[in-house]
Amino acid sequence: MPIVRGKVIEPLYTAEQIAHRNQILAREIAEGPTKDLLVIAILKGSFIFAADLLRALHETGLAPEVEFITLSSYGTGTVSQGVRIVKDIDSDVKDRDVLLIDDILESGRTLKFAKELLFERGARNVTVAVLLDKRMKRKEALEAEYVGFDCPDHFVVGYGMDVAYAFRELPFVGVVTGDAPAEG
Repeated sequence: MPIVRGKVIEPLYTAEQIAHRNQILAREIAEGPTKDLLVIAILKGSFIFAADLLRALHETGLAPEVEFITLSSYGTGTVSQGVRIVKDIDSDVKDRDVLLIDDILESGRTLKFAKELLFERGARNVTVAVLLDKRMKRKEALEAEYVGFDCPDHFVVGYGMDVAYAFRELPFVGVVTGDAPAEG
């Protein structure tokens, strides 16, 4: 088990498994609606997945434009009651096919907000690609068209996902299982 920052991280999906799924997802996306394709990555957690998926899309022959949006869930305590735009995109989405990329689909609130926003702005089609799908956490009627992995109900880190800004750099997705044993 890898030990990072004094924590034991149990890999859930290896770098090799993720790379393989990205190739498959890219081929599936290339078969879908891709006319004047705009890819929008939702920051911050999706940045590594988005970069790898974009390179895989390039290998399929697609040449999408790329944008980033930062959204924040807000509410009282740990209960999200809404979503707000922290940093918006600059591109016009009118009459375009849009692919939203996010790291994980849980409640569905953020992705539902983003998808509805893009349709309101005139997007022709909006599809969603996520690395991980936690269906058991869904609060909104939303499904991603492209899913890397169905994820068990664990708090995951790595491959862009963090806990207090740590562990984003890991090349795999894992679960923090405890403190590293003391040496001595």
